[in-house]
Amino acid sequence: MRNTDDGLDTQSSLRRSNLRRALQLVFRESGSQTRAGIARATGLTAATASSLVAELLDERLIVEGEQAASTGGKRATTLSVDGRHHQIVVLVLHPTSARIALMALDGAEVESRTLEYTVDERDRALDDALAMVADAGGDRLLAAGVQIPGTTDGRSVLESVQLGWHGVALADRFERMLRVPVLLVNDVDAEAVAEAGMDEAPSGYRLFLHIGGGIGAAVTLDGELAPGPRHRAGEIGHVQVVFGDTARPCRCGQRGCLESAAALGAMLGDDFSDALDEDQLRDLVARADPRDLHEGARALARAIKLLSALLDPTEVVIGGPATVLGDRFLALVRAEADYPARGTAHVPVRYADTRVPVGAGAAQAALTATLGVRWSPQQLLPHPSS
Repeated sequence: MRNTDDGLDTQSSLRRSNLRRALQLVFRESGSQTRAGIARATGLTAATASSLVAELLDERLIVEGEQAASTGGKRATTLSVDGRHHQIVVLVLHPTSARIALMALDGAEVESRTLEYTVDERDRALDDALAMVADAGGDRLLAAGVQIPGTTDGRSVLESVQLGWHGVALADRFERMLRVPVLLVNDVDAEAVAEAGMDEAPSGYRLFLHIGGGIGAAVTLDGELAPGPRHRAGEIGHVQVVFGDTARPCRCGQRGCLESAAALGAMLGDDFSDALDEDQLRDLVARADPRDLHEGARALARAIKLLSALLDPTEVVIGGPATVLGDRFLALVRAEADYPARGTAHVPVRYADTRVPVGAGAAQAALTATLGVRWSPQQLLPHPSS
């Protein structure tokens, strides 16, 4: 083969691909993976696998551990994800507060804090906070995942009614502060990514529904987001699903929208707020009018039935504050969605895993965008020391 630029590019691309494969194998079996295991799983030679491991060690992405159990010959050295050096910045944005966290490469949360501000103070407060993170983190910072309530193409906030932003080049701004790659992620998309991360081997479509003060959806395919070309996938809250005399007015000015029946404000009453804690939400659920819960379940089931007929998902997951609605509401949704419709299949409906840390989806998205790997479910769950 001639030594051309194209040939060098191909060799470099193949090397990067093999490095990602080797690193993902260590992520999947951190503490028990070996060089020999990587060679077997990839079909590469022992020498090539050792070369890949050497590079990952040099980059401080993995570390050597104890020797593995003997299989009759020389005992192999185990490999683990290096949680001591690289860190991912996680920023979860709300209108008047933000959660800032640092996650180690092994998935452990190193530290976190809540930043509060007024709308007028927000830009300066965020810039000052990220400048401090950059100064403290230095070359340990690997990437940043920013979770926002609004639509984004990963670089700009296309539209966020809650934040009052339209066409804001937020990733560029934060990259200047942090000096690492920054990825913006819609909040519902981030929840869906985190939920998919709890599956060891996600396959097929999964429909994720966030229900809180509003309603949004996200679709993952084999664990990865399946966005639309205009970055508007999942904007289902103001699609009309209730008609006739029972259609309620919606805050958007229309009647019968999904949110007008199935958002938590519609089901739990005017006392609901996104700022309520879990105990306060449970108190509202206990006092809620059963008729409002039933009407919300029926509207939600209609949306689920239609979307499931289109996507054929393996399951539907309900996340957000709605998980406090409990078994009674979930049973109503399942019953309403389980009517016979020719050609459709039964689709399981469940609540999201509430053990997943806030911001885990944004961190996972940033990790995948930067290194091309995913955490295992065990790494995503809170560590005992966290």
